[in-house]
Amino acid sequence: MVRLNANRWIGLLGLACIGLAGLSSFMNKRETGKPVIHVADTVQYPDETHFTNIRQLTFGGDNAEAYFSYDGKYLVFQKTNPKEGINCDQIFIGKLPTSPNEPFTPKMVSPGKGRTTCAYFLPDGKHIIYASTHLGGTDCPPVPDRSKYGNRYIWPLYDSYDIFMADTNGVIVKQLTNAKGYDAEATLSPDGKKMVYTSDKDGDLELYIMDLKTGKEKRITNTLGYDGGAWFSRDGKKLIWRASRPSTEEEVKEYKSLLAEHLVAPTRMEVFTANIDGSEMKQVTNLGQANWAPVFMPDSKKIVFASNHEYKRGFPFNLYMMDGDGSNMVKVSRDKGFDAFAMFSYDGKKLVFCSNRNNGGTRDTNIFVADWKE
Repeated sequence: MVRLNANRWIGLLGLACIGLAGLSSFMNKRETGKPVIHVADTVQYPDETHFTNIRQLTFGGDNAEAYFSYDGKYLVFQKTNPKEGINCDQIFIGKLPTSPNEPFTPKMVSPGKGRTTCAYFLPDGKHIIYASTHLGGTDCPPVPDRSKYGNRYIWPLYDSYDIFMADTNGVIVKQLTNAKGYDAEATLSPDGKKMVYTSDKDGDLELYIMDLKTGKEKRITNTLGYDGGAWFSRDGKKLIWRASRPSTEEEVKEYKSLLAEHLVAPTRMEVFTANIDGSEMKQVTNLGQANWAPVFMPDSKKIVFASNHEYKRGFPFNLYMMDGDGSNMVKVSRDKGFDAFAMFSYDGKKLVFCSNRNNGGTRDTNIFVADWKE
């Protein structure tokens, strides 16, 4: 089996809602740059007993961050596929097939300029929110030169990212953030009235909750380190997110120096929860390596998240389920490469996630939907 340095994996995958350009290629290469053929190409593995009626919706490119509309009929996601002329992540919406023979035919709804990320439906099903750099330029913003940072994956915090509301035809109806700096990684409360997102506008990567009607907001986190990828629980009472917490003098120095260059390379990510006002904040996991993309299950108690903690080499990434205090952890998915970005439909019957499975030995990341079985 090919080995990659675990820290390079953590740096690459520590941020879930950042776009997947380069993710699959990085993950499926040897150090020599040659592609790796996965041990198995399958839509479902025998031990994935929580999945039934699984279906692959996309076939080619990097497709990720696929999330349900409130009525469960549509998905919104981000996509890069140079073969289709999509060289930088853009936002797509597609109607979920209702029969085996019905195709999944998504349409692009972002401007087609700059880079976009982290889309999410409003309850009315007629609007979405997402982050975009298009006001800062029409070109795809450049990625950092990793050779300057020991060939680790360094993620850029583009200060041209702002969060927008658009209708499902792609017309932007409102700009929600306009502070100088990185504003992205937004999701909505179950009633659609509040938005949680990540910003570095106060000098660190922190969580903020905004009232969409008034624009008033509250800063939720105040600890040095990356806080991001936050979700509300289905009952609207709690938040869950991933965070890095540099603790040693060396870690703090590195984090601050990269942040000053509008960059981040988290070396450890753990799952945190809190009430929506920031009270009763607690670290749920202490597994080491990269534990990220967490979401509450429909009961607002249990959690599903992605992790590579079982593997010293830094991969695979698989989905795990656990209780709200981190106990009773169960492995849910089994791909030998990458499973992540899970979300339950609002009726709790389906799970959407993204995976490298069944990609024919390519570097593709695709979207899968399954019926959930307890």
